[in-house]
Amino acid sequence: MADKHLSTEPYKGVRDFYPEDYAKLQAIFAGVRKTLAGYGYEEYNASPLEHSELYESKGNEEIIREQTFSFTDRGERRVTLRPEMTPSLARMVAAKRRELTFPLRWFSIGNRFRYERPQRGRLREFYQMDVDLIGLPAGEADVEVLTLAADIMSQFGALSEEFSIRVNSRPLLSAATKAAGYDTPEAMREYLRLLDKKDKISGAEYTAGLAGHADPLALIDEAADADIAREKAAIVALIEEAKRRGVANVVLDMTVARGFDYYTGMVFEVRDTNPENARALFGGGRYDGLMALFGAEPVPAVGFAIGDVSFADFLETHGHELSLASARPTLFIGTLSPQDMPEAQLLAKQLRSQHVRTFVNLRERGLGDQVKEAAKRGIPFFVAYGEEERTTGTVKIKRLATGEESEVSVSAIPQAL
Repeated sequence: MADKHLSTEPYKGVRDFYPEDYAKLQAIFAGVRKTLAGYGYEEYNASPLEHSELYESKGNEEIIREQTFSFTDRGERRVTLRPEMTPSLARMVAAKRRELTFPLRWFSIGNRFRYERPQRGRLREFYQMDVDLIGLPAGEADVEVLTLAADIMSQFGALSEEFSIRVNSRPLLSAATKAAGYDTPEAMREYLRLLDKKDKISGAEYTAGLAGHADPLALIDEAADADIAREKAAIVALIEEAKRRGVANVVLDMTVARGFDYYTGMVFEVRDTNPENARALFGGGRYDGLMALFGAEPVPAVGFAIGDVSFADFLETHGHELSLASARPTLFIGTLSPQDMPEAQLLAKQLRSQHVRTFVNLRERGLGDQVKEAAKRGIPFFVAYGEEERTTGTVKIKRLATGEESEVSVSAIPQAL
C-alpha cells in the first residue's frame, strides 16, 4: 500500500502568503501606518491567545457561541484565539491605567480568528487594523475618528464618491426601541440583531421580526418622542461637523447597528458604493463602558477596525493599485567560476553596507543563464564579477530592461544604481 502524502492545501479559510502576496498585504499596512503617524497614533500589540471569559463577559453572542476558536489548555484553562482586538485593548489599558498618559491614540495590526463559513470577504483567519482614541468623550474625538477613516481611504487613492461613511447612534436606537416597547435589554438586543441583517432580508421578514412592536425606524423618522428627538439632533450635529471638516460623504443611516453589545454612542460603517462590492468595508464606534469590566472606572473610548480582506476587495474593485515597497534585490552579481564566488560575496557585503540590496550567484553555470535568472527574479541590474573586474577595479552594469551597459569603478556602483 502506497504511503499517503500530506496535503499541500492550507487549513480551510486561511491563506498562505507567497512573497508577492505578502508584499501586497504589507503595502496595505504601510499605507494605514503612514496615515496614522500623521495623527500621532502609536502602535501596540498583544498575544492572540486570551482567556475565554474576556469575550463571554461582553460582546457579540453569535461570535462567542458559534465563531470562536476556543479550547481548554493543559492547565484546564479555557482559551480563545482572539476574534477581535478591542477587549484585549480594554484589558491592557485597565491594567496600566494609572501609568498611562491620556488621551491614548493607539493602533494595532495583527491576525484575528473567527470560525465562520469562508466566502468572499470573509475568512477564518484575517488581518485587522484596529484604531482607537481613548480618554476623550463624545464630540471632537468622534469627529477625529470619522476624519481619520476618510483620510485612510484617501491614502489609497479612493475618491469620495467610491465610498460612504454611514453613521448612526446607539443612544438613538435605544430611545427608539424603548419607545417601541422593547422594554428589556434582551429585547433590545433581539431588535438590533434584526436591524443588523435588515439589508439581507425582505421587508416582510423585517416586519415579521418586529413581533407586533412598533417599528423603531419609523419612530426615529417621526422624532415625536423627546428622547428620540434629542438623540437624533445630537448625531445629526456630529455629522454636520464632520462635513464641515471636509468629510463630504458622511451620512445618517439608521440601519447601522454594529454587532457588538459594548457600543455606547456613535456607530459607523464605511461602505463601498460599487454595486459589485456593496458591503461594509470597516466600521466601529464609541464604547465608553468596556474598561469597567476589569473593575476600573469607565474610560471614554472610540475606534474602528479595518479588515484586510474586504479592504483589498475594495481596492481591486475600483482599480486602485498598491504601492509595493519591493524587498527584491537591486543588483545581481554574476560569477564566472566557483573561484570567483568568495570575492563576489565580499563585494556584496561592501555594497550591502551602503544599502544596495545584492544577490550573488552561487551556482556553476554560464553568464547567459545568470542574466536570465536575474530577469526572472525581477532584479533590474546585473554585473559580472571575475578576475578581470578585480584587476581593473571596474565593472559593467547592465540594465536588464533595456540592455544598456555602463562601465563604472567598483566604488561607484551605489551611485550608478
